Amino acid sequence: MEAAQQKSTATLGDVLYADASTPGEPETDWVTLVRAVAAGDQLALHALYERTHRVVFTLLMRITSSREAAEDLTVEVFYDVLRRAGTFDAASGTVTAWIMNQARARALERMRADQEKGRPDVVMTRRHEQALRVALTTLDADERAAIEAAFFKGLTPVDDEARACLRSGLHKLRQVLGHG
Repeated sequence: MEAAQQKSTATLGDVLYADASTPGEPETDWVTLVRAVAAGDQLALHALYERTHRVVFTLLMRITSSREAAEDLTVEVFYDVLRRAGTFDAASGTVTAWIMNQARARALERMRADQEKGRPDVVMTRRHEQALRVALTTLDADERAAIEAAFFKGLTPVDDEARACLRSGLHKLRQVLGHG
């Protein structure tokens, strides 16, 4: 009962950074698997995947907060394991730590790339917003009111005067913004 309770109170860090070997699986067995992967043994890669994919996925979920990203990254991590198995150095740490470091690096790389993708959009949006603010200052009060009613309140102009103000205001905005 006490052993079961200890297992249930383990933290993610306890799981991720615990010694990978269990009483039935010494670290030498893990190193043998990595060396077999380096030699092209697909069954060895499958065995590594079966032993570690859950903890890799869990770490990736924690970092990315996205199931889809974690699933994609898990596949990428094991592709990296396949490609880099020949570079594994047992003197530098455990196999599990090596795999987890690759997972962490992949996740952080993905997050940086996603942030970089979003930056130009934010800059362009701010530029457009500033240009629109400047353009709105060229409108008279009736034109501005007609545009605000149509676009921000969802109202349609009901009389000819309101339609004329809307058309006139939109024409001015197109000219100022360079779209007409």
